[in-house]
Amino acid sequence: MPADYEDPLGPEPDAEYPTVDAARYRSVLGHFATGVTVITAIDPDGDEPVGLAANSFTSVSLDPPLVAFCAAYSSSTWPRIERARKFCVNILGESQEELCRVMATKGADKFGGVGWTASINGSPVLDGALAWVDCTIDAEHDAGDHVIVVGRVHDLGLEEEGRPLLFFRGGYGRFDA
Repeated sequence: MPADYEDPLGPEPDAEYPTVDAARYRSVLGHFATGVTVITAIDPDGDEPVGLAANSFTSVSLDPPLVAFCAAYSSSTWPRIERARKFCVNILGESQEELCRVMATKGADKFGGVGWTASINGSPVLDGALAWVDCTIDAEHDAGDHVIVVGRVHDLGLEEEGRPLLFFRGGYGRFDA
């Protein structure tokens, strides 16, 4: 091929790219507002509720009904949810910032004083959540320092009318309509 040939599909997969600085990455992507969820399950080893905060939740497919979230491999809660093979996504309302902070804290008593009822799969549906989505783990995909968890939806519901808790630029916010 001629020396000045440019591949219309772009550079080779092993091409050199600049290193992306972690602080800049967080700053730029922090400008994308997300909703806030708590992923809950019952740990099959301890028969106790577990939960983790996640803002990386999304719907994936209508047929079959699938959703996804990302969990850090460094999470001490993720392995407990993974062993359960089922989980509930709780979509938080604007008044649940403190609950989110507790669920995001390693070693915290995450369910101390937190009311919940069991979903059809037995996972905690948190009191005050705007909505919930009850799932079983359908697939897991390695993604750097996180795992992408795809859940098959078995049941879901709306619990509260209200506004969502949002995460934007490193902090929590509210939605003003």
